[in-house]
Amino acid sequence: MSNLLYRWGRFAAGKPWRVIGCWVLVALAALSLKASFGGEVTDTVRVPGTEAQAAADLLNARFPSLGESSGQVVFADHDGFLTDTGNRAAIAAALAAMHSDPAVASVSDPFDPEEPTISADGRTAFSTVRYHLSRPGPAEARSAFSALEVARAAGLDAELSKSISGAQSPEGHEGIGLFVAVIVLLVAFGSVIAAGIPIGTALFGIFIGLSLIGLMAGAADVPAVSTLLATMIGLGVGIDYSLFVVTRHRGFLHDGHPPVEAAGLANATSGSAVLFAGTTVVIALAGLRLAGIPGIAVMGLASAVVVVVAMLAAVTLLPALLGLAGDRIDRFHIGRRPSTASAPSSAAFTWSARWAHVVSRRPWRFLLASLAVLLVLAVPVMSMHTGVADDGNADPSLTYRKAYDMLSAGFGKGFGGPLTIVVEGNHVATNADAVLDAISQTTGVAHVMPAVLNDAGETAVITVIPTTSPQDETTSQLVHRLRSTVLPAALDGTDTRAYITGQTAASIDISDRLSARLPLFIAAVIGLSFLLLMLVFRSLLVPLKAAIMNLLSIGAAYGAVVAVFQWGWGKSLVGLHGTVPISPFLPMIMFAVLFGLSMDYEVFLLSRVREEYFKDGDSRRSVIDGLGGTARVITSAALIMISVFASFLLVPDIEIKMFAVGLTVAVLVDATVVRMILVPATMELMGDANWWLPRWLDRILPNIDIEGTALAATHTTTRSTPLAPAGAGNVNPERERELVD
Repeated sequence: MSNLLYRWGRFAAGKPWRVIGCWVLVALAALSLKASFGGEVTDTVRVPGTEAQAAADLLNARFPSLGESSGQVVFADHDGFLTDTGNRAAIAAALAAMHSDPAVASVSDPFDPEEPTISADGRTAFSTVRYHLSRPGPAEARSAFSALEVARAAGLDAELSKSISGAQSPEGHEGIGLFVAVIVLLVAFGSVIAAGIPIGTALFGIFIGLSLIGLMAGAADVPAVSTLLATMIGLGVGIDYSLFVVTRHRGFLHDGHPPVEAAGLANATSGSAVLFAGTTVVIALAGLRLAGIPGIAVMGLASAVVVVVAMLAAVTLLPALLGLAGDRIDRFHIGRRPSTASAPSSAAFTWSARWAHVVSRRPWRFLLASLAVLLVLAVPVMSMHTGVADDGNADPSLTYRKAYDMLSAGFGKGFGGPLTIVVEGNHVATNADAVLDAISQTTGVAHVMPAVLNDAGETAVITVIPTTSPQDETTSQLVHRLRSTVLPAALDGTDTRAYITGQTAASIDISDRLSARLPLFIAAVIGLSFLLLMLVFRSLLVPLKAAIMNLLSIGAAYGAVVAVFQWGWGKSLVGLHGTVPISPFLPMIMFAVLFGLSMDYEVFLLSRVREEYFKDGDSRRSVIDGLGGTARVITSAALIMISVFASFLLVPDIEIKMFAVGLTVAVLVDATVVRMILVPATMELMGDANWWLPRWLDRILPNIDIEGTALAATHTTTRSTPLAPAGAGNVNPERERELVD
């Protein structure tokens, strides 16, 4: 692989415009395919094998009209009554204007004497709007907003639910993360050109990746959150991967290699590590299929597509840009001249090397202190409650938040998350009445609407309004109680069955499914990480420590998410307006992402430590030199990741905010507490045992040189200083044999 990457790097750097032209053609092709065969993302996540999904499918088959896209228009008058003549006329005019939209199939009348939808105090009412479309778009939202003006002109409050208005996400949040990334790269490289190349490569990869996700949406249901999550991950890894390659390229230039040769060597060394790290991310994301939920699997696949494009761009497009820059890569420097601190002679004098020396002198003290910090951060995990946040947590200025508040005030907190009971079998009408009576007497139920039968008289639907909001844990307990006790007792002795569905019930089923599959997924990911690191570093203790440290850092990230979103600590700092349960998707998806990202830093740091150790066998000095030679790049990469992830806190979507907080904290903890304290402290305590491997295992394991060090060692004749690769290699074979028992 290293030889192939070396040859490609030289070719791309020597013929940059050909390679860039090919990538432009690929981007245009992806955009064209998306326009021709792509589709729209969806807010619906199917969960096969659950009661809620089975009931939803039955409902769509027996009541086709209920499967149409719909939403609510909410009206309120805090100073009078909606039944007043003037208010009724204004509402009628607004609904008529809304019905004039060709996309609207029907608009209900809140004053219909048979099915009124007006509150008991006469101050709040809503109308259900059904569309011919599978999902109303921006044009339908604008039309609906315009139709409400006549009601507002009459002094009424008139708002739209989210299913009509959309999420109203602000644009440009990624720009803040990119701005910070540019600043970090300018400081790290001291050159405008060197800083701009990773940004440009990442953005180009994101453009192609998102086009491919749009193409996926034409063949499968892609959850709406997938695009934001993929953008977040793609920007982070895209810039980081390019950063590693550009750093190595500049090191080879400073060693005296011509630009084309430097690009080839950088591609063969750091490019190999990029492919290894990116592949681990992709494998972890693909492992989300273990969740047993197609929507989660597609979400992971969408993010994996962007990661694949990012790493391919880093090893194919980036060398062309480096060749195009040539010797000018350090031009337009800012402040001091670009540093050549990557040289081994200077690594021992960096602040990170001095810090590693301090840690190695008192390893137990630093080990216990860092473990205490991580365990304290992870404490909130013990009280994690998963569920789907309702619209009551959105920005109060948004129309769907106002609509939610109006409905809650007029009809109760549980109105925003009704439960749908589907009853099927013989004698449905009689048995549905028995179900209705049993539910009416159940604690936690505010209101039960009369049963509605389909035309064939074989299925009935009962709508239940809980006393608590959808995200309240009490609502989850109510659903479990209805399923396990109330409904079976009401239908005992009959061949009729009742199922609970609706968004609230579906979210509960998703939480239960993911909670049951999470241990299996974590075990699979940790096992994979152990195997991969054992192959790379030929050690048992190094991958074992890495697995434990990954669990600690991810546990700290989970704890931070629970403390902020569920406990409400500092919630205003992230734009949260109330406490919410943790998204059921978050633990599994975040674990997959963080596993892959931590592998970048793990490989970059430990491969350098291993190389230094096998030169002279000094365990302490190898850690000091390894940390001193890599901390600058790792810190820069972490700052870029943190800035990109933190910028997504501006997105109103609660789930995206959770991912932003979790990923930000995890990267911060991984790059500071883990890499700067735990790693040097544990390696100092383990000493030579870090690199021990049984002889029988050494014989059967393949040799993997992920940084292409052997190839780089054959291209050293033109260098003015010794090569200092970040990967394993240039080792003392006699010293390595001593560690193989």
